[in-house]
Amino acid sequence: MRLLSYIFSVLAVGAVAAAAFQASYNYFQSQELAEADGRLSLYQSSVYSELDRFSHLTYVLARDPHVIQAVEGLRSQDLNTRLEDFALRAGLEAIYLMSPTGLTIAASNHQTETSFIGQNYAFRPYFQQALQGQKGRFYAIGSTTGLPGYFIADPVLNSTGKIGGVIAIKIGFTQLEGSWRRSGEQVLLANQDGVVLMASNPEWLYQVLAPLSQGQKDKIQKARQFPGQPLQPLDWAPMEEGWAKIGTAERLHLSIRDLPHGWQLHYFASDGRALARSWLVTALVVFIAGLAVISIQFQRAQRTARALARAEREEIQLRRSNDRLAKEIEVRRTAERRLERTRDELERTSRLAALGRLAASVTHELGQPIAAMRNHLAAAEISQPEPSVLSAKISSLVDRMEGITRQLKFFARSDHEETGAVDLNAALQTSLTLVEGNLQETRTKLTLELADQPILIAGSRLRVEQVMTNLLRNAIDASEEEETPQIQVSSGMDAGVAWFEVRDNGHGLGDAALADLQEPFFTTRASGRGMGLGLAISAGIVNDHGGQMEATNLPEGGARFRVTFAVPISEEEGSV
Repeated sequence: MRLLSYIFSVLAVGAVAAAAFQASYNYFQSQELAEADGRLSLYQSSVYSELDRFSHLTYVLARDPHVIQAVEGLRSQDLNTRLEDFALRAGLEAIYLMSPTGLTIAASNHQTETSFIGQNYAFRPYFQQALQGQKGRFYAIGSTTGLPGYFIADPVLNSTGKIGGVIAIKIGFTQLEGSWRRSGEQVLLANQDGVVLMASNPEWLYQVLAPLSQGQKDKIQKARQFPGQPLQPLDWAPMEEGWAKIGTAERLHLSIRDLPHGWQLHYFASDGRALARSWLVTALVVFIAGLAVISIQFQRAQRTARALARAEREEIQLRRSNDRLAKEIEVRRTAERRLERTRDELERTSRLAALGRLAASVTHELGQPIAAMRNHLAAAEISQPEPSVLSAKISSLVDRMEGITRQLKFFARSDHEETGAVDLNAALQTSLTLVEGNLQETRTKLTLELADQPILIAGSRLRVEQVMTNLLRNAIDASEEEETPQIQVSSGMDAGVAWFEVRDNGHGLGDAALADLQEPFFTTRASGRGMGLGLAISAGIVNDHGGQMEATNLPEGGARFRVTFAVPISEEEGSV
């Protein structure tokens, strides 16, 4: 009878251990997936940043007088020197100008052995796109240098308004790919054909995720996109339920397929930490269950002994019972402390995943303004040999934006944020300066109706300007597909309430409510155009200032965003 009891106890402990392992593994695996999703968002953000950092530069260069003169046959040698100087300062691999036939007539690398001058790139898709009046973009291995890069091109119009040439830049991904390899993680970026363009493992480069069709091979061959590369299939296979086999190892697999040009990003994570934690929890459960079984058996033996000599050993058994109870309490307290430490560790893991998403949002929101302003500064320096007021102004704006970036690089806001009197009119003027390039590029008509007197509130001017800039940029994006995009910006004070609002004639909010728009990662833009974090951040800033944000669809089409501050301050209070 006693043997059967022992066998039953062992089987029960084994069943509890198996259930504990499976439950804890599922839980810890979900935590690993959440953290991996945050890391994947960071990698996605880094790719977006590299592709968009110089997206406006060719547009600016195509309108430079020196470039226009060069396509008309004047002073190309001077242009070589200018392009060389600018490429060095901007950190670009090359800037070069081609004739309508594809022949390179000026280049920043004119003094190197692999100079582009005299080379013909009419076979490149980015040249063909630019020659048709579009912005050309293409990733390929350089046919002259043999080095991979991302090419951006724009048409150059001569004095008669016709396309007289194509200006192009080449961006290298050496630093980005180096950071991927140093991270110790497994990640790769493939193009629309499944060819691996960048990877943390250099052996994966220029292998394909799936065999290429003959049509794909012909297209790649015609564009000379990957000369000298065999384009062999990568040793990997996707599996069910978020797993993939890469080489000989099975890994958790996450991917993003809404990148520009149909590119796709793949991230492979190990489940080793989840297994280790699961075994730790299982060992703890087995330990507690074993103590319970031992305690039961021990108590049964004690009851038998007490039945034989209850009178004589009653006092001794009482002391032993007290000792066992104290030990059991201590064991349970120890188990509770271990469980508490395990929960704390899980909470820290969740916070790390949240910080990864926050870093993605910060990079997304601030990367484009900084890149746009750097391009404006570059345009001013190219067109004006001597420093100008415009250059100083744009430099100041870039410094402000970089100040924000330095704060948010550490996933936290400064504890000593400077606050004071903020003039909404002045803040709106500054924000309009930040999006001036976007207004010009989209040819958006701006109507400004600001109050005659300063409208002062108490708060942080930098954060208020961040809200305004985000609303203005959203309005520009919403109305850019209209035939005549229009934005109306106004401010005022009614019944002791300070306010400003932004109207546009774009596609409106649709069926989304403001509460939906303020949710992180909710967006009404097309896939790949936004991460849905701007309004969530802006709403938090407005709430911190004791304000309120409203969003409505306009009857005539478009949307209106109105921000109110219930406690404005007077000019006398603001000057104290």
